[in-house]
Amino acid sequence: MEKILLHIVTLTQSVTQAQNFAVVLSEENGNRRLPIVIGNSEAQAIAVALEGMVPTRPLTHDLFKNTLDTFNITLNEVRISELVDGIFYAKLICSFQGDIFEVDARSSDAIALAVRFECPIYTYEKVLAEAGIILDEDKDKPKKVKKERRKEGALTNYTIKELNELLGKTVASEDYEKAALIRDELTRRSKGS
Repeated sequence: MEKILLHIVTLTQSVTQAQNFAVVLSEENGNRRLPIVIGNSEAQAIAVALEGMVPTRPLTHDLFKNTLDTFNITLNEVRISELVDGIFYAKLICSFQGDIFEVDARSSDAIALAVRFECPIYTYEKVLAEAGIILDEDKDKPKKVKKERRKEGALTNYTIKELNELLGKTVASEDYEKAALIRDELTRRSKGS
């Protein structure tokens, strides 16, 4: 399977869950975004590394990096390898004394380590096809938009066409968490469940 390179676009607080955040990844040569909901401590770990801050005592991810460095283990890349029942799975691709090995990881932890090791983050087409959100290239063009008359969260009341239109609006407003919920509803319907 061909890997797709991802870059961190933003780290944003969840609108509906105060203790959660979303890290948004973007494919390098395309307009799809991959929002991943993460916890507060993982968001803090990613933010600290992105900002180049050095805490007085090492955070858990810093400790893990220091341990790998001490034993000459290199983190070559991170792969967001699967999406199963709405949960992202990741692999750390490491090398030690010429051997390559994979370590299972939560996607949030893997991203926090990728930032510290300054290594690439990849995914596969199947993950982007299922969970990616396509950004509208023509978002500056005026569009006709129907007034919302339904309660938020009642996505089951929408038609597929309406869900796709709502998805476009939520992505344009950078509400990636709501966009992920809409994406999940569209996926559920496409599977006939």
